[in-house]
Amino acid sequence: MTWLILFIGPMLFGLYAQNKIRKAYAKNVQIGSRGGISGFEAAQAVMQSAGINDVEIVQVPGELSDHYDPINKRLALSEQNYRGNSLAAVGVAAHEAGHAIQHKVGYSMMKVRQTLVPSTQIASKVSSYVVMGGIVLLAFLGAPVLGYKLLTIGAVALGVIVLFQLVTLPVEFDATRRAKVQLVELGILDRDEMEGVNETLDAAALTYVAAFVAAVGSLLHVLMILQGRRD
Repeated sequence: MTWLILFIGPMLFGLYAQNKIRKAYAKNVQIGSRGGISGFEAAQAVMQSAGINDVEIVQVPGELSDHYDPINKRLALSEQNYRGNSLAAVGVAAHEAGHAIQHKVGYSMMKVRQTLVPSTQIASKVSSYVVMGGIVLLAFLGAPVLGYKLLTIGAVALGVIVLFQLVTLPVEFDATRRAKVQLVELGILDRDEMEGVNETLDAAALTYVAAFVAAVGSLLHVLMILQGRRD
């Protein structure tokens, strides 16, 4: 039962979140905005309204591959969102512009997330290997000392990932909030058009919640194994 809760539960929640964003995006990418403004133009307008003129907006391959790179000051939009004028495209573009605004104003949680990026990248690469290695040593090779050492390292790595995912939540929620406000205040979208934007961005936010839940589940699983050693 514990294994089901900590592993299967987060996995199913993650699949649900991914399905929800795919459906929401597929639906709202078919609905054009009345003003006909493209995602590129929406992102540009939102950033200019905040006095941001030094961020490059580029087109990148893939679907929902949109992101903001604070190091290189580059806002990347997938082709559908860069060129498209749908509610989904405008919403996603404005969301990424929201990250650029966070960067400009020095939003504290974004600073924390950026500080955690290097350690999180390392933790993401090693966590699964050391945890699996520790479990194999314990369950099949009869080497508990080394096994528990690897699991301890894995727990630390997973703790870093959990912290990163936790900090990511307010960063993403705040960027969405900024996007929704700017789209209406700048007249890019009418208020009744925001339903499609809300549906798309709220579904996207759920994927970050799912990632956090999955990370917590993995960490708790390892900690329970280590707790068993002490018991």
